[in-house]
Amino acid sequence: MQDFKTMRDMCAEQEEKFQFERFSRRDALNIGLKLIENAEKQAQPVAVEITVNGLVVFRYFMEGSRPESELWLARKRNAVELTESSSLRMFAEMEAAGQTFVDRKLCGDDYAAGGGFPIALRGTGVIGSICVSGFDDHLDDHQLVINTLAEYLA
Repeated sequence: MQDFKTMRDMCAEQEEKFQFERFSRRDALNIGLKLIENAEKQAQPVAVEITVNGLVVFRYFMEGSRPESELWLARKRNAVELTESSSLRMFAEMEAAGQTFVDRKLCGDDYAAGGGFPIALRGTGVIGSICVSGFDDHLDDHQLVINTLAEYLA
């Protein structure tokens, strides 16, 4: 998908759709376990991190996940925290505008696209992030989060 404006708009719609009325640590646990279960169905070893108000409340590295996934999780979390949107949306907005990290006065080593998603409370705003790393393509990391949230919030 090279149409970055379409990608940006898709991400914005997902962020609007997948908001919570309330979010507890039990929700973090249940979503984290569901992410792992869904990754196992795809035979994909991922690392998952869920933060709430700056505190890591769920973190798991599946067998076979790579040590560098810890760095990717931090980069994705940074993107969500900076923009209060998904890391894929941040990437798509930059690409659509023809911008680089340098243009935004950011270090590219500190941010990553795809796989970071905001935990937003309806009427309140972003309170945390759900981050996944481990697929070969950041779009697949993002899609695992979206599919899992669709299932969880159904």
